[in-house]
Amino acid sequence: MAPLTAPRPRPEMPPHGWRTMFWVVDQSGRVLVGPRERVPEDGTQRSIVVNGAEVGKVIASPVERLTRNTDINFDRQQKRTSWLIVALATLLAALATFPLARGLLAPVKRLVEGTHKLAAGDFSTRVTVTGGDELGRLAQDFNQLASTLERNQQMRRDLMADISHELRTPLAVLRGELEAIQDGVRRFTPESIPSLQAEVATLTKLVDDLHQLSMSDEGALAYQKTSLDIITLLEVAAGAFRERFASRQLSIQVSLPEQAMIFGDRDRLMQLFNNLLENSLRYTDSGGSLHITARRSGRMLVIDFADSAPGVSDEQLARLCERFYRAEGSRNRASGGSGLGLAICLNIVAAHGGTLRADHSPFGGVSIKVELPLEHDLPRDV
Repeated sequence: MAPLTAPRPRPEMPPHGWRTMFWVVDQSGRVLVGPRERVPEDGTQRSIVVNGAEVGKVIASPVERLTRNTDINFDRQQKRTSWLIVALATLLAALATFPLARGLLAPVKRLVEGTHKLAAGDFSTRVTVTGGDELGRLAQDFNQLASTLERNQQMRRDLMADISHELRTPLAVLRGELEAIQDGVRRFTPESIPSLQAEVATLTKLVDDLHQLSMSDEGALAYQKTSLDIITLLEVAAGAFRERFASRQLSIQVSLPEQAMIFGDRDRLMQLFNNLLENSLRYTDSGGSLHITARRSGRMLVIDFADSAPGVSDEQLARLCERFYRAEGSRNRASGGSGLGLAICLNIVAAHGGTLRADHSPFGGVSIKVELPLEHDLPRDV
């Protein structure tokens, strides 16, 4: 009968707690798996046996945990304190960020409110420019846009008021004369026809000027540009007005170069010169003169229409090219103009890539300077 042997003791259970660390080492104690730090000597060990031979060990050791009440309470207090610090830090960050966010969003809010007012037709609205950053520049652009829209609206209102006023005068005269004939106050005779025709001609001229101006504003005027000698064109225009100038005891003095080639529309340029000559004829006092000169200035040709008295003030000079504007005094409605001639001239010159400006004349009147690019400097677009 085989001898009885004492039963092997049950292996000790590996440590357990809220965390347990494991190591796998070979027979020489070299760590194969687990942290490379020193393997605890008091850890629970289990042999790894392969084919009856021990090839290594598994070592388990609990992570140190708090056991004393004071330590546990201290740990809990630290956790509560940490959460409280996090909460307070979040609250302080929110309180510090809120005014900063409001300060950053305030310009955007003002721009949004201003845009809504602008879209509703309130062109007088403006926003406060708070700095030189992107929002500040955007606010400046917004204010400039609002100013432009407000100015255009005012110009449109003024234009409609001026048109109504200009149409009302000849219509009132026509109505008065026709009612007088109808009521028998005046007899309809051949002598009464010219006055009626004069008022109709005034209306026709005004409507034609408005049509020309609107078309030139919209770029709808047809320009048939060709290479031409503008000096020859200017001489032809001046020659056509000499007799009318002489009938009013006015003279035309011309000082022009032999030739200046530009790329332009012959008919529109003739219309430009006729308007400028007509202005001088209407507004220059009897016995005066008009001096027409032309000279090269770099790549531009400068044409100057300078007439004699009467002149205008600086304030009036700045407004001469405005529509329906007439200077008070001798240069007024009594001369028969519609107040649209220079505005039309301005658009014609702009369509040729040039500029037009008014200045005081050395002869006591007004000088209209027209600058046009010479042919080789003007894009050939029709």
